[in-house]
Amino acid sequence: MKKILLLLLAPCVFVQYSIAQKNIYHKGWIDFNKNGKMDVFEDPSQPIDKRIADLLSQMTVEEKTCQLATLYGYKRVLKEEMPAESWKNEVWKDGIANIDEELNNLTSKTDDAPTQYSFPYSKHAAAINTIQKWFVEQTRMGIPVDFTNEGIHGLNHDRATPLPAPIGIGSTFDKELVRQAGDVVGREAKALGYTNVYTPILDPARDQRWGRVVECYGEDPYHIAEMGKQMCLGVQEEGVASTLKHFAVYSVPKGGRDGSDRTDPHVAPREMYQIYLYPFRRVIQEAHAMGVMSSYNDWNGEPITGSYYFLTELLRQKFGFDGYVVSDSEAVEFLYSKHHVAGDIKEAVRQAIEAGLNVRTNFTMPQTYIMPLRELVKEGKVSMKLLDSRVADVLRVKMRLGLFDSPYVKDPAAADKIVHNAEADSMSLKMNRESMVLLKNQDNLLPLDRSKYKNILVTGPLAMETNYAISRYGPSHNPVTNVVDGVKNYVGNAATVTYVKGCDIVDATWPESEIIETPLTEKEQADIDAAVAQAKKSDVVIAVVGEDVERVGESLSRTGLNLPGRQLKLIQALQATGKPVVMVMINGQPLTVNWENKYVPAILEAWFPGPQSGRVIAETLFGENNPGGKLSITFPKTVGQIEFNFPFKPGSQAPQGGQNSWGKTSVNGALYPFGYGLSYTTFDYSNLQVSPESEPGQSDVEVTVDVTNTGQRKGDDVVELYLKQEISSVTTYEYDLRGFERVNLAPGEKKTVHFTLHPDDLAILDKNMNWTVEKGKFQVMIGRSSMDLVLKKEFVVN
Repeated sequence: MKKILLLLLAPCVFVQYSIAQKNIYHKGWIDFNKNGKMDVFEDPSQPIDKRIADLLSQMTVEEKTCQLATLYGYKRVLKEEMPAESWKNEVWKDGIANIDEELNNLTSKTDDAPTQYSFPYSKHAAAINTIQKWFVEQTRMGIPVDFTNEGIHGLNHDRATPLPAPIGIGSTFDKELVRQAGDVVGREAKALGYTNVYTPILDPARDQRWGRVVECYGEDPYHIAEMGKQMCLGVQEEGVASTLKHFAVYSVPKGGRDGSDRTDPHVAPREMYQIYLYPFRRVIQEAHAMGVMSSYNDWNGEPITGSYYFLTELLRQKFGFDGYVVSDSEAVEFLYSKHHVAGDIKEAVRQAIEAGLNVRTNFTMPQTYIMPLRELVKEGKVSMKLLDSRVADVLRVKMRLGLFDSPYVKDPAAADKIVHNAEADSMSLKMNRESMVLLKNQDNLLPLDRSKYKNILVTGPLAMETNYAISRYGPSHNPVTNVVDGVKNYVGNAATVTYVKGCDIVDATWPESEIIETPLTEKEQADIDAAVAQAKKSDVVIAVVGEDVERVGESLSRTGLNLPGRQLKLIQALQATGKPVVMVMINGQPLTVNWENKYVPAILEAWFPGPQSGRVIAETLFGENNPGGKLSITFPKTVGQIEFNFPFKPGSQAPQGGQNSWGKTSVNGALYPFGYGLSYTTFDYSNLQVSPESEPGQSDVEVTVDVTNTGQRKGDDVVELYLKQEISSVTTYEYDLRGFERVNLAPGEKKTVHFTLHPDDLAILDKNMNWTVEKGKFQVMIGRSSMDLVLKKEFVVN
């Protein structure tokens, strides 16, 4: 205990010694430049722009250029856990823009970063204070560091509150809950000493083969904007910056190919604005995000990170962004190493800074960017005016975050009560429950009755797996309950639960086996036979199948979307026993489970849930949790249909069961459409009202609809509002999502759901590429999914 106390107090000893030596801390202000007087930039009462101008006037070129680079944290680039004497000889002796993922105890296959300072949480907060104090006290100008971290499904820190994967978050369609999740992420970041979180991802996942589908909210721009806005607001209302990624047109590289490809999106200008830029515009304008991450890819021959059009004209001049832009790691280097629009790193640096990039991030020492930049300034190829402008953006965010007024975690000890507390854990559990999507439930097999099924087989390669719950961009080291244990814990002594694996996630020749099938090996046949033998002795079979973190994620795009390996053969063998089979899918992207959908009676989509996965899946299968999630991305029947999404242009997607022109040459329709999801109860819609029914196009339109739980169980429904413009000057989407609300209803209960359509919701890009509300008829439609529209009503814009 004494050793632990000494470790916790060690940073404080350093701090107190430094304060005594420097005496820079005064009531209400800090003497950052250590000149013994309160300068304008040190005066909290002065306007931010005036403070920035004063600070810039005192900075050297060396100090300015240091504010334009990231230092990756301990074990990634930084070699020392705590400030060292050697730091006085490093480039960051003149400061640094941000330190990324510092002491977060990252868990990653490629770059684990274990540290003694990540836990307990108070120890991390004290450690960050120590590092911050080095920059405030040991550099000439004392400019505080912005401590950045990832956070797309919970803060990327040792044992922070976990959330399901973003595709699961998207499936909740619960804006209020996403706002609460943002609050938790921001609050935990602040308590631990992080000041900037890289979340949310606003990329529309339009190619289901793309590996990062699991990290996106879904495919529809309106849905992404609404969810992303709430996450951003939640993070930033806790005094922490939200950095949006990946700007822009990043999520549809040619063929959905990720990894070292990530290029050549085939996207027309109008589609780019309406689909790929729409979420960024909305979140920047409505939530005022303080950060944006520039992406690796090009568009129309222009690499984004070297594009003035994207980083200045669009982002700042059109969308009004006033924070700072950080590059995705190595995006600057790709200008010459991949895109070949620059001959060397120096030219790539020049292009990036002229385009509008503020801070370069890469897994190399910051001087690999800073030194070429200093040479460019010295040679006059980057003007002082341009340099000052880029630095000012970074300083502005630091000012807005309060780093020049209160650069330290005020109460490090409080972190132990704030991070992953009972309230946050409850929110996390609720989000896991709400992310469950019921895809099929023939003859109401689900929910399972504990009194009816005394012998339960849990099988499948994902039944005992846990790695899906701990991914690269979220919390690490949280204990995970697998599905087998979750079912066992849930049924207790009421039933006997047996586990047989059945098969591995993939076979030895996968992914080649997707195009050249190989015979089952003796072991594979024996594993399936063992599962079948146990199934015959059981009353019900729960088969847990899908993907793990080796099969889907960043740099893990696929060419097929069937269940990998021998999993379908396992499902077919289990189904042939005649015993009821429930298929639970743990996966990160839509899978083409056609045979499974036709023959397996019950299918539950769990996506990549958080560490409570086993508990939540068991609660859902046995009815304690009534699934109310909806698909935020279309499930195609085959990769041959891709691109196949919502929204879509008229005639671009053959209808469900319809023909492709006059011939029967293609499989048509979605396996499961956008917005689809079943429940253990039923819901009816009635009394759709639109007001006014005629309006001038410059005011809001109010829409109400009644939703009633007509079943026997309490449950959640997502009421979906779609809008169709009947005639327009340019071809628009068939109809668009323009509202959704998740409501909880007891049996027989009725609620009136309110929507407000703003002029922006009615606007289209006209022939001159201006957002315009055109006169004519609009149709409001209420649906159970994008393909099940049950109520319709018109209004007219004059």
